[in-house]
Amino acid sequence: MTQLTINTTQNVEINFVAASVGERIVAQLIDLLVIIAYILVMSWLQGELRVFDFFDDLDGWSQMAVGIVLGAPAIFYTLTQEVFFQGQTLGKRVMQLRVIKIDGYQAGFGDYLTRWLFRIIEVFIGSGVFGLIAIVTSKRNQRMGDMAAGTAVITLKNDVNINHTILQEVEEAYQPKYPAVIQLSDNDMRIVKETFEMAIKAKDFATITKLCEKVQSVTNITNTSKNDQDFIRTILKDYNFYTQNM
Repeated sequence: MTQLTINTTQNVEINFVAASVGERIVAQLIDLLVIIAYILVMSWLQGELRVFDFFDDLDGWSQMAVGIVLGAPAIFYTLTQEVFFQGQTLGKRVMQLRVIKIDGYQAGFGDYLTRWLFRIIEVFIGSGVFGLIAIVTSKRNQRMGDMAAGTAVITLKNDVNINHTILQEVEEAYQPKYPAVIQLSDNDMRIVKETFEMAIKAKDFATITKLCEKVQSVTNITNTSKNDQDFIRTILKDYNFYTQNM
């Protein structure tokens, strides 16, 4: 089991468990089966239903265009799945794996594209041997595509995840309410989050009220939320929004 310690841009250490070689191979095999199933369905549609008989009547450019459209789901399977499912393909979802950036944040389209392009070298040239060697010899179990993209594949089976830190996912369209929250430090926000989560579990609403009052007194923020819990949640999201976009 390879421990993967990530230092985020907020100087927060997050511990993950890197996906093993076996887990990644099984996930890849599941994805390969899905691609093969798609190809078999296309072959059946042509063989039994003659769906693509029109293909022979097209000119060369049109045939190429149709071929690209029909082949796209298989060719771009990994890329599109990771983009739309936040670092997971069907195989990775079954195996509970995910692609993340080594700085702890969610990977983006450019990262997934880089991984996909390197897959051509690692899988299609050398039958995956290059990728396997890279994973085995890498300290973070990274293949070449991961190294180039600054990503790693982690297992979600362990209990440690990004939610155990001050980091939270914030939607791109999110509109923050309290700019003054930036006065607080990472350590302040860790204390706020940990205290808030413990109070929620214990249903200790008095502590939550005191926490709200403390935050307001330190930052001079006026609570415009409907209740104390909403206020703290907004404070946490606002802090993440501003620090991630600085």
